[in-house]
Amino acid sequence: MPTHAAFLRAVNLGATRQVKSRELCACLESAGLDEVASFRTSGNVVFSASGSADEITKRIEEALINGFGFEVPVYLRSESHLERIAAGTPFPRKVVESSKGKLQVALLPSKPSAARSKEVVGLATDEDRLVVDGTELYWLPSGGTQQSGLDMKTIDRAIGPYTMRTMGTIQALTEKFFG
Repeated sequence: MPTHAAFLRAVNLGATRQVKSRELCACLESAGLDEVASFRTSGNVVFSASGSADEITKRIEEALINGFGFEVPVYLRSESHLERIAAGTPFPRKVVESSKGKLQVALLPSKPSAARSKEVVGLATDEDRLVVDGTELYWLPSGGTQQSGLDMKTIDRAIGPYTMRTMGTIQALTEKFFG
């Protein structure tokens, strides 16, 4: 059975969206997923399941709303897709290593159009480098993300909802479960 990782948006943020790892895993097991494990209590779940990506995503989203009472957007990645993300970066290694910021990966629900990708990449500066690659937006800030001047609202409007993880989180999850 194929192995996947689901990245959940806005879980464990705020007082009303708290979900314990054990409860999250039990909820997804009740939806028919196998070998469910959470990673870092921030909405990262690895599991085995058969079916199309759309079917699995819908099952997870329905289970979460039924189990916890709020909608949770799910960004599903296959094992091979996640391994590709973890293995590389669209930025030169020297640039990443010399940055004081952490490389961020925004997981998108689908590949944005060429026009939308161009709009987002047009927001890049020397302090905030951006690359759209398939269903991921890579962001290398020169410092902390909170200090960035990047216009996140324009990014939201251009590419729609997404969930963000550091490349370190993606790599650690991939190494632990797929390495």
